[in-house]
Amino acid sequence: MSTTYPGHTGEMSPEPRDEMRDYEGRDLLKGKRTLVTGGDSGIGRAVAVAFAKEGADVAIAYLSEHEDAAHTSKLVEAAGRRCVLLPGDLADRAHCASVVEQAVSELGGLDVLVNNVAYQQPVNGLEELADEQWEHTFAVNIHSYFHVTKAALAHLREGSAIINTSSINGLRGNKTLIDYAATKGAINAFTYSMAQNLVERGIRVNAVAPGPVWTPLIPATMPPEKVEKFGEHVPMGRPADPDEIAPSYVFFAANRLSSYYTGEVLAPIGGETLPG
Repeated sequence: MSTTYPGHTGEMSPEPRDEMRDYEGRDLLKGKRTLVTGGDSGIGRAVAVAFAKEGADVAIAYLSEHEDAAHTSKLVEAAGRRCVLLPGDLADRAHCASVVEQAVSELGGLDVLVNNVAYQQPVNGLEELADEQWEHTFAVNIHSYFHVTKAALAHLREGSAIINTSSINGLRGNKTLIDYAATKGAINAFTYSMAQNLVERGIRVNAVAPGPVWTPLIPATMPPEKVEKFGEHVPMGRPADPDEIAPSYVFFAANRLSSYYTGEVLAPIGGETLPG
């Protein structure tokens, strides 16, 4: 592996476009209080900055990438909004509840939750997939979504939105990301179920399921030969940059854009079509 999980933006070549530099907000999220897990870099960073440019204050939960998180915080503050940094391991149930309470305390409430944190580690086959890895992947990728969402529901009100990060791998599987793909399939079903469960409370629940995206998770968890050709298999011939994915989250967060959408899985996957 070229770096250590979960990876750092500064070690990537080329560095990802995840700062939303050309994005112009329209106050779609003016005054909203938002929590983004895995918000230090990659898709999470781009989402945090896009939300800030749309007028939202942002709390970011992340593991230990303090330099990346501090950079995201500067970008949010440069957009004129508050940024609260919440480090710690979301594989821990108690910490999941804690980040919600800290976000609510610091921001004065919560309107939008983005469950985005993820862990992946490729294996050649099921025999190679250790019990510990299987359990850790589920703890981070789906159990944290459950625990964070459960804690957030005490604070979300009519008009609030929950957005879960899924993956193309949750829609079609992946032969080397067996545990990761299983959690992403679970996230889709969790999204569908919670959308039905919360519709009468006026809380919308949707998911974004990207194809290949150039984030720190890729060089941190894949061998160099795969990193070099990452994303070339899709019709567009390249991976997405996080900046290209973040507007999907703005769409789902903003009632002005998506008030009739709940239980939707939006898949920005570079031109692939999925039958069935």
